[in-house]
Amino acid sequence: MTDLPLVEEVAQRPSRDHRKVSGRLPDFPWDKLTAYAATARSHPDGVCDLSVGTPVDPTPEVVQQALRDASDAPGYPTTIGLEATRRAAISWLERRHGVSGLGLDGVLPVIGSKELIGSMAVHLGIGAGDLIGYPALAYPTYEVGAALAGAESLATDSLTAFGPRTPRLLWINSPANPSGRVLPLDHLRKVVDWCRERGTVLVSDECYVECAWEGEAPLSVLDPRVNGGSHEGLLAVHSLSKRSNLAGYRCAFVAGDPAIVGELLAVRKNLGLQMPAPQQRAMIAALDDDAHVERQHALYAARRTVLKDALESAGFRIDHSEASLYLWATRDQDCWETVSDLAEQGILVAPGEFYGAAGRRHVRVAFTATDERIAAAAARLVG
Repeated sequence: MTDLPLVEEVAQRPSRDHRKVSGRLPDFPWDKLTAYAATARSHPDGVCDLSVGTPVDPTPEVVQQALRDASDAPGYPTTIGLEATRRAAISWLERRHGVSGLGLDGVLPVIGSKELIGSMAVHLGIGAGDLIGYPALAYPTYEVGAALAGAESLATDSLTAFGPRTPRLLWINSPANPSGRVLPLDHLRKVVDWCRERGTVLVSDECYVECAWEGEAPLSVLDPRVNGGSHEGLLAVHSLSKRSNLAGYRCAFVAGDPAIVGELLAVRKNLGLQMPAPQQRAMIAALDDDAHVERQHALYAARRTVLKDALESAGFRIDHSEASLYLWATRDQDCWETVSDLAEQGILVAPGEFYGAAGRRHVRVAFTATDERIAAAAARLVG
């Protein structure tokens, strides 16, 4: 899932007229970072903003050209999307992630993964009296989606924590934001079986699946090794923002159980939630081309190494972080103390508390900045 750049986050604070709406939702966490951002920006050599995982490298030329070629699009797109778009997603999942048995009715393009995640519960008819589960360390949008639906939510990594209650919807996130943790095969199988026994819809947020650095490769919940060859009760959410530098294009898709995809489609038709046709053509080009993904992966790997070495030299411990675009770092102190200390050095990071109580002694450090800013941050950390 995608964060907005900090300057935009601050600009979008709710006004007085929005108090009724904002009162139904958790506090918007990024508003709490404003003062620290001002401190970091006052550094003589400028801010090293490592707080947000927004891409800074160019959108691949093959994608830009596809968008230009498709710019004449006078008619309405369909909600279900072009057949070619869905075929490209199916081919990519099979080629890169070993997914088999997925048909055209099991894929739906969406306008960025955050929109889908935030609205998933509402679209599936989940509401008051229902329960939604999501990871103990989690991107805030899972909780926001439950609140918008009027459902209860529980942040936990333990299936036994639900007790006798059965969640209508359970989110998992591997590789995880913020920790970069990758869930192993045995765990994924256990969660799939648990959900199927109870009729719980399991949705796997896999937006960082191609951003892996150490250990076992991340697995999709749609992989037959995970689900036994059936997609029943399962959805996977994928985004092109990170792998292809397409955050500004808002290209994503959901895939899995055709019956659940059909429910989403029926609602989204009525709401007019349609991915623009030019973006669909760009999405096809991005999914069909692996070369730019490998180049971007190498760039991030190098930045990660520079930043990880510098953080460890400065006394930080890096936990998990085997995948995603972040380092989950701690000095065994309150996260806000770490944020303050780093802001004084002109380095802005995200406090772990943004992602749940379990993150209060960590900070999330993104390595999506430019080579120059990563090098500057590393120099400040070790200097």
